[in-house]
Amino acid sequence: MTVELVRGQNHPLPGTRLEIRVSAGEPVVAGATLGDDQGRVPGVEWVAHPGSPTLPGLEVSRQAAADHRLAVDLGALPETVHRVSVLLALPAGAGSSVSFRALAAPFVAVTGLDGAEVASYTITDLDAESAVVALELYRRQGAWKVRAVGQGYAGGLAEMLTDQGLPQARELAGTIDDAVAQGLARSVAAPPPRPAEGARVRTTTQDHAGPAQDRPAPRQPGAEEPEAPAQSAQAPAGGGPVDYTHPGRRTTAPPPPPPAAPPAGPGLPAQPVAGDATGWSMEERLYNQVWGMFEDLARTTAAYRSAVDFADSRMEQELDEVLDDPRGRIGGAGDAARETARTRHADLVGQARAALDRDLAQLTAEADVVEPALPAAYASWSNPVWHAYRPPTEVPMALRLGDLHLPERPDLRIPMLVRLPLERGLWIDSGKALTNHRTDSTALRRLAMDTAVAHAARLLAVHPAGEFQVHVIDPAGSAAPSLAPLVSAGVLAEPPAAGAAGVSDVLARLTQRVDLVQMAIRGGAADALPPDLDTAEQLLIVNDFPHGFDDRAVTQLRYLADEGPAVGVHLMMVADREDVAEYGPLLDPLWRALLRLTPVPDDHLADPWVGHTWTYDPPVLPAGSQILRQVLEQVAAARRA
Repeated sequence: MTVELVRGQNHPLPGTRLEIRVSAGEPVVAGATLGDDQGRVPGVEWVAHPGSPTLPGLEVSRQAAADHRLAVDLGALPETVHRVSVLLALPAGAGSSVSFRALAAPFVAVTGLDGAEVASYTITDLDAESAVVALELYRRQGAWKVRAVGQGYAGGLAEMLTDQGLPQARELAGTIDDAVAQGLARSVAAPPPRPAEGARVRTTTQDHAGPAQDRPAPRQPGAEEPEAPAQSAQAPAGGGPVDYTHPGRRTTAPPPPPPAAPPAGPGLPAQPVAGDATGWSMEERLYNQVWGMFEDLARTTAAYRSAVDFADSRMEQELDEVLDDPRGRIGGAGDAARETARTRHADLVGQARAALDRDLAQLTAEADVVEPALPAAYASWSNPVWHAYRPPTEVPMALRLGDLHLPERPDLRIPMLVRLPLERGLWIDSGKALTNHRTDSTALRRLAMDTAVAHAARLLAVHPAGEFQVHVIDPAGSAAPSLAPLVSAGVLAEPPAAGAAGVSDVLARLTQRVDLVQMAIRGGAADALPPDLDTAEQLLIVNDFPHGFDDRAVTQLRYLADEGPAVGVHLMMVADREDVAEYGPLLDPLWRALLRLTPVPDDHLADPWVGHTWTYDPPVLPAGSQILRQVLEQVAAARRA
């Protein structure tokens, strides 16, 4: 049950892994500080902000936005941390509000991993303040609590950080402003707000067995154990309209989508429209809509399966009652009772299937409309948008890594989108167990490397020219046929590294880059980086691991997997886990740190709401198509220009 806090009120927290959601109606900067037992912030390395968004147990947004989600793991915080303060500030620069007086009251909520709100707080009575401490999570007698603060500062970030005892408050405030300005310069300007009345409602004539649920905001699914939380609010039961709306489609800050076409007839749902979710841009609307479709399919399938399970258990119970009664074992009465039980079972399953088919038909119609409207970063390789491809000028929100489907409707494919920049590396599994040894191991390894090249090409294509670099480690040179498109187009940072010396050289340079950037960020001296340091995002593709890797190289690889994503160095492994069995459990953390993908369809992903096992379909290039070569040539030409 949600507790609505007032200023100064506190409430115990049920767990240590939380999410803090912020809604301000206009772009604001969100950050957090870690305080000691006196509530003071000893240094800049205790502050999470857009220029340094990740600390142990804490992650904040990388840019100003109207809505934020901050991830907190209190159990991962250092023992010296006793307080986490959530900060909101107005971005500096032209076009931004100068005080919270001009904004609607910001809303902050603390949720658990299941998405259920623990406590919420609406920050009222703000006037000339341009920065505010919204909430604080604090440790008291070994337990954590949340307190509504609402302390505003007219002097902005500098005054707020100074009040928390930070010695370099003014310098850090300038660093944050610079980081936010760089992010805003690359973003699409927010359109003027309008009343959000475009939420989509699908009408049903009968509910499944069990209430529908509100959608959580979009996050990417992860291998085996996804990270996205789910909401717990229930929709009305007993028939009538069921609101499937994703909170990402419901926020009042962005404008609503264009109104849907009128229903085809009385009582029928409206015709689907591409981009009917809320967002600052069509790209964001389509992103939210795809995630909404993903959850819709998960929820409606869960309701169907639950209804069938209920029907099965009810029939078994009724049949057991017939058998328990000696009078029901003979004569026509027993046969009639059994027939009645089976008829009831068939009716229940039929009703559940009819509801499922209705929802699947609506989702299929929506998918048919959405797929052609997707931008290149979200589109399949067969989408015509690739034939009109031009190198972008800004990084997209997300990237398509394949498709997902459930056995109830295999032809209904939902794009699998992950946010950019990548928060974790990728592992393309070339293990023979994927196809039950029906595919030759050599062919499977080639297919895995082809899949890795397709992913790398897409990453290159969706980044502005020169802002993404790809390195390859191919110790034995076995991946040369698969790598030919990247090599011939000239889009690799350097030729593929071969042999032990090549492996050592690439790993040494990338680990050094991670070290330098980390030190610059922690020291607040980003301008002190060497002038020859390539600031572009880096991707390292490793083929045939662990061949060519000694113990030092293995340690460096683990370091890149753990520390690289936070500073723009990403890892893509093409490997069979059985090949590294000689290392024992030493490399288990490496596999857990990567998102496992497969070169063939495989059931290994779970959704974050009901835990379905989804079939992952890797990206497939159309047979005989030259689109990959054409796109890579465009990328290379843009770099030369």
